[in-house]
Amino acid sequence: MKYIDEFRKANLIHRAAAAIREMTPGYGINIMEVCGTHTQNFFRFGLDKLLPGNLNFIAGPGCPVCVSSQEYIDKAIAYARQGNTIVVTFGDMLRVPGTTSTLEKERAGKGNVLVAYSALDALALARKKPEHKIVFLAVGFETTASTIALSIMEAKKEKLRNLLFFPSLKTIPSAMSYLLRDKRLNLSGFLCPGHVSAIIGTKPYEFAPEKYGVGCCVAGFEPLDILEGIYFLVRQIVNKKALVENQYSRVVTRTGNFKAQRVISAVFRESDDVWRGLGRIPGSGLKLKNDFLEFDAEKVMPLKIKHVGLSQKQKLCRCGQVIKGLITPDECPLFRKICSPENPYGPCMVSIEGTCNAYYKYH
Repeated sequence: MKYIDEFRKANLIHRAAAAIREMTPGYGINIMEVCGTHTQNFFRFGLDKLLPGNLNFIAGPGCPVCVSSQEYIDKAIAYARQGNTIVVTFGDMLRVPGTTSTLEKERAGKGNVLVAYSALDALALARKKPEHKIVFLAVGFETTASTIALSIMEAKKEKLRNLLFFPSLKTIPSAMSYLLRDKRLNLSGFLCPGHVSAIIGTKPYEFAPEKYGVGCCVAGFEPLDILEGIYFLVRQIVNKKALVENQYSRVVTRTGNFKAQRVISAVFRESDDVWRGLGRIPGSGLKLKNDFLEFDAEKVMPLKIKHVGLSQKQKLCRCGQVIKGLITPDECPLFRKICSPENPYGPCMVSIEGTCNAYYKYH
């Protein structure tokens, strides 16, 4: 733990925060992070209390569970209701409210929803239960896309006909580009995610300074990582020189992980996709290529779901606006009143990477 402790030393944290306060100009600065772990740790370690009030740290769409569309959640629940089918999912998806149910409730009723740590668990289950259809909820960003792609390639190699994937894979740079076009946000810089950047590198963010004049900094997840990343961004703003900087150089390179990129591009193609709170973003999703459509759940087991209107309380949930950075969680009429981690009304409160969850626990 000594290596981690070096990034949590109180005296160094206070020195870094003081340097940021001293350099920050008097006008408002909006820095958005697009990583749920940054959101959690920013509030968990009380970094918001160390920085000047005019330096606004906005939590963007950095939680893959949170940005999965309502239709996707409803279809996942519908798969769980199919006979002879087992749905395999990451744990954060269990309690995300669909229109009428949750995967957790379906599991309690039929026991055919299982939690996995990776797509490889679904692969192992498909081998073990050849008489069942195994549907893996492939939710995530570029970070998980590579392991999911490997699992699909292995399933094809083994000719597993009972393993299917229901993708909701999204790409971060596409969302960033979309957000930069929204003038309401008035973004001054992006704190970019370390996990995603370890796969894609820093190069995909270069459009932000080149096209929009907005700087980026890839940062790690410890308090000193986050503060140093913010320092780099504030320095860019003060010097009026937008760049892509890499605070997390101990893990991230400009070109990223070539092997992971090749696996992803072998299995997936770019597609338009719907992000909760943002809508349909061109080229922001990853769908299976034609050579792998035999593993596409929607192709093999197409669903017709009945659209049911949201309840009045569900309509009051403003999770979509929180994800986009238009409001903070405490501006939602449900926050802390009836919406809590024990009784969530939206995915931002369910997921441990969700903004509402972080605000509730730490802010």
